Amino acid sequence: MRAAARAAAAVIGAVLAAAAMTGCAPPGPASGQPNGTLSAQLKAEVTGEGAVAHAQALQRIADENGGTRVSPGPGYDASVDYVAGVLRDAGFAVSTPTFRMWQHDGGAATVRNVIAQTRTGNPEHLVMVGAHLDSVRDGPGINDNASGVASLLEIAVRLGGSPPVADAIRFGFWGGEEEDLYGSTGYVEGLADAERSAIALYVNVDMVASPNGGYFVQGSADGRTSRSGPPGSADIGRVLADQLASTGVTAELTRFDESSDYEPFVEAGIPTGGVLAGDADTKTGEQARAWGGRAGEVFDPCYHSACDRLDNLNRTALDRFSDAIAGTLGYFATTDAQLAR
Repeated sequence: MRAAARAAAAVIGAVLAAAAMTGCAPPGPASGQPNGTLSAQLKAEVTGEGAVAHAQALQRIADENGGTRVSPGPGYDASVDYVAGVLRDAGFAVSTPTFRMWQHDGGAATVRNVIAQTRTGNPEHLVMVGAHLDSVRDGPGINDNASGVASLLEIAVRLGGSPPVADAIRFGFWGGEEEDLYGSTGYVEGLADAERSAIALYVNVDMVASPNGGYFVQGSADGRTSRSGPPGSADIGRVLADQLASTGVTAELTRFDESSDYEPFVEAGIPTGGVLAGDADTKTGEQARAWGGRAGEVFDPCYHSACDRLDNLNRTALDRFSDAIAGTLGYFATTDAQLAR
């Protein structure tokens, strides 16, 4: 998660469950709960331990490249190769399109993203999910954001490249996030109008295994400000929260705050949601009572530090978020529901 633009997320609802009890659920899909099809199957198959195996691989890559996976850099390049290889082996159509980013010395570099898409489903009505693949220069970035990458790789492997979906599913893995969202911005800005319109929704996954973790969902229920996301974002947020509720936790809604790769999708008017377990903000007493952990301490004491290593991961949170993301993707890729645009 980018530090330069990060601001403490403003809480816009106590919890989604409370909103549902008052009958104030936003229009759209009737429920984010699995309907016995792909959503339920994916949730049953995806595991936190499967995700940890990919996080271990990214930790090894960092260890072999000076303790970092910063982009541009050899650790990032090796991470791209690893992710692209896993996805190709799983049967996806994979590409590594490039983008340009500015460096601290004023020079420009050409860097790769990774894009993978199912070979089945309607390519003109895409369900897209993404996570940034780079780390900061000062550490390996295993919670931020190998955790998000690992979760998506576990889901992709379980899904396979040719699943029984109505809508195609596209995965994006972004470089240059920690500098200025270069990878995701370059990708969205490089799309033709028709290509952009084909993305029905985007889900961002950034830091889902914070050691003193929380369960935050982006995708506002009020929809009244630009920080709430484009129309349709509330539906995505509600489905993500419903899926988290099925793992035993109640999500807290937050606004988008320009600090991660959802931003170019929000700016493009694409319905957007996101999940995170918290970064350098402090957990409140109310949050500790709801989720466990330590009140008065930050969600991740190793945020943007050299200690953001494999042993920094909250494996319970990683497992829950992986299930919720899998269920959400399965739901939207197979439902007939249309999000407002």
